[in-house]
Amino acid sequence: MTRTEAAATDPESGGYAAARLRLLHEESLSGPPLRAELARLTDRWLSGLLGPSQGVALVAVGGYGRGELSPRSDLDVLLLHDGRTGAPGIAAVADRVWYPVWDMGLALDHSVRTPAEARKTASGDLKAHLGLLDARHIAGDADLTGALRTAAYEDWRAQAPARLPELRELCEERGRRQGELRFLLEPDLKEARGGLRDATALRAVAASWLADAPREGLEHARSLLLDTRDALHLTTGRATDRLALQEQAEVAAGLGLADADALLRGVYEAARTVSYAADVTWREVGRVLRSRSGRPRLRRILGGRGGRGGFVEPERIPLAEGVVEQDGEVVLARTARPDRDPVLPLRAAAAAAQAGLPLSRHAVRRMAAAVPLPLPWPAEAREQLVTLLGAGESTVAVWEALEAEGLVSRLLPEWEHVRCRPQRNPVHRWTVDRHLIETAARASALTRRVGRPDLLLVAALLHDIGKGRPGDHSAVGERLARAIAPRLGFDGADTAVLATLVRHHLLLAETATRRDLDDPATIRAVTDAVGCAGTLELLHALTEADALATGPAAWSDWRASLVAELVRRAAAALAGEPVAARTEPAAPTAREEALAAEALRTAGPVVELSAPPEGVGDTLELTVAVPDQPGVLPATAGVLALHRLTVRTAELRGLGGALLLNWRVAAEYGAPPDAALLRGDLVRALDGSLDIAGRLAEREAAYGRRRRGAAHAPARVTIAPGGSQVATVLEVRAQDAPGLLHRIGRALDEADVWVRSAHVSTLGANVVDAFYVTDADGAPLAGDEAVAVAQRVEGALDRGTG
Repeated sequence: MTRTEAAATDPESGGYAAARLRLLHEESLSGPPLRAELARLTDRWLSGLLGPSQGVALVAVGGYGRGELSPRSDLDVLLLHDGRTGAPGIAAVADRVWYPVWDMGLALDHSVRTPAEARKTASGDLKAHLGLLDARHIAGDADLTGALRTAAYEDWRAQAPARLPELRELCEERGRRQGELRFLLEPDLKEARGGLRDATALRAVAASWLADAPREGLEHARSLLLDTRDALHLTTGRATDRLALQEQAEVAAGLGLADADALLRGVYEAARTVSYAADVTWREVGRVLRSRSGRPRLRRILGGRGGRGGFVEPERIPLAEGVVEQDGEVVLARTARPDRDPVLPLRAAAAAAQAGLPLSRHAVRRMAAAVPLPLPWPAEAREQLVTLLGAGESTVAVWEALEAEGLVSRLLPEWEHVRCRPQRNPVHRWTVDRHLIETAARASALTRRVGRPDLLLVAALLHDIGKGRPGDHSAVGERLARAIAPRLGFDGADTAVLATLVRHHLLLAETATRRDLDDPATIRAVTDAVGCAGTLELLHALTEADALATGPAAWSDWRASLVAELVRRAAAALAGEPVAARTEPAAPTAREEALAAEALRTAGPVVELSAPPEGVGDTLELTVAVPDQPGVLPATAGVLALHRLTVRTAELRGLGGALLLNWRVAAEYGAPPDAALLRGDLVRALDGSLDIAGRLAEREAAYGRRRRGAAHAPARVTIAPGGSQVATVLEVRAQDAPGLLHRIGRALDEADVWVRSAHVSTLGANVVDAFYVTDADGAPLAGDEAVAVAQRVEGALDRGTG
């Protein structure tokens, strides 16, 4: 007997604790062997605690029952007794086992029942019944355990028609609550859809004998998720299933992986396997239950003499050449020949997506053996791809069925590099591959407004294909698109358009939100990039689809209006309409002149807050007139920050001895403040009686305490070359925080430069702000002066001064 085994047989907790600690630090032991050995060690300890007992059994259930004990897992234990021992005697036995476990500080999920009580509890509690399916004898009367396990399985199979729909709803509700593991930056390895709970549910379905999950890759996926949870427990020292951002690098190192991205990609791959197996399995459960209720469409096949002795089979409805619908799924026709029909996979996928039906797993596996497509693709293959991409939301499930069997990477080898690739920008809700197909699904709704819907859909599929490779993903994607498009059968002109769309898919959104649309250099940058009206039309639709597929923070009525206005002006320029150089701001309106006059008369600020004339989303129009004096920009920005108003655009100009600020703002939440309240705070900010810097510093400190995670990258301030003919454009990239615009404004004010306009873009926790600045005479800054101002602003942000 080894030292560890001897310690485990000693009922004293100290021996078990030491043996357990040695086991967890044994470098040569990990994965399934570690979990199994930890379960065996615990079994021996609990057996010693139970000691000799009549009519009593100690039973492991749940994960412990499966022998999958992670370092910080709960011990799920049932004390089973035959009912012949009185309550005091059973209580004494339970105390003998439970108290040492609690004294060890181990989490214990325990119960004391007779077999009849255990069955009764399971009949009314689905989770309890699932636990019994994994029941494993630890110590005591093995016959008691064996009889209960047999009865639990018999009950499960008898009750399966009612229990499986309940289990499915439980899984779906958990997925709605926790999200999909394969897309979360901080996933719950157990509870999220595609996690360990779903894998356990698939085992329960198999135990019902009504259906079985696809086995290929499933056990490996489950083991990988368990290994990750083990490493997470050892890293954190806590019983947690959530893979937090700040712990991913250390967990990856514990598993011998290169970095956190490699960890997440492996976890996502495993979750995809579990999710796909669950989809297939639950469809099969539904089919079996429908067949028992007589609901599927059937047709009679005659056989035998005189047509007697026939049988019935589900009706098969033709959808396309070699493709039929059967029992709610798309399958291959009996005449289909994947070995002779290279277009069959795309044809079947397109038919399934257009019909809104799932692809049968058996059909997908048969199509995996199809002969490769010739290069370039024949016209039918390209048309079927476009048809598949244009089917909308139903495209997603069909595409993922193809991915599960490796067909997508066969059709498009570049796809393998973006498959399950995480995106650490919190604005993105999907992995790179899912984002691409979601963008195509969004683009399908916009095909009626473009002349070449095929190019729009293929550009949507390829626009981020360069992610994860060295260099700017847009430039890398352009090169890949130039290689992919001819393989798909597109000619040279169409290839050039696709490459342009991929290269500039961020152009319209970034330009509209970060540049002055009245500056002719802004419009010229767009027209030079797109070249013609047809490409501009496609790029506009691609921009919207990309943003909608990214997440709520990437698109809004305000952004849509800015992009639409930019496209309108660029289209006019491409049509030959002149783009006049703007050297002065637009002439003030009569209302603005009246506000400026009122500010000079009262020697104080005048504030007006109203909805913009075009009524774009939740934005408000803020006009401030104030006698010309230093510090107006940081003071106004600070007051707006104190009142939780987000600045989206800002323009400043002089008007007869007054300063006029025209800003677009939006309330972070709730109703916007009253204009009189803003004016009062602005008066105090300008006379120095309101400590904006101190108030914002307090809020930022509180904000920082509430947030967890690694330190953010430092702010970066750059000069945009050729950004404007009339001003120097400073681009500020930083982590969003209370009072950020106030700090920028104060740094610019101290640098003695004039801020002509500001364009603020916030994406998740990051901001990219553009400031059009001039010298005191209204001219762009000289080279050295511009660099000095940029460094000053960057230094102020890095110091984090309020």
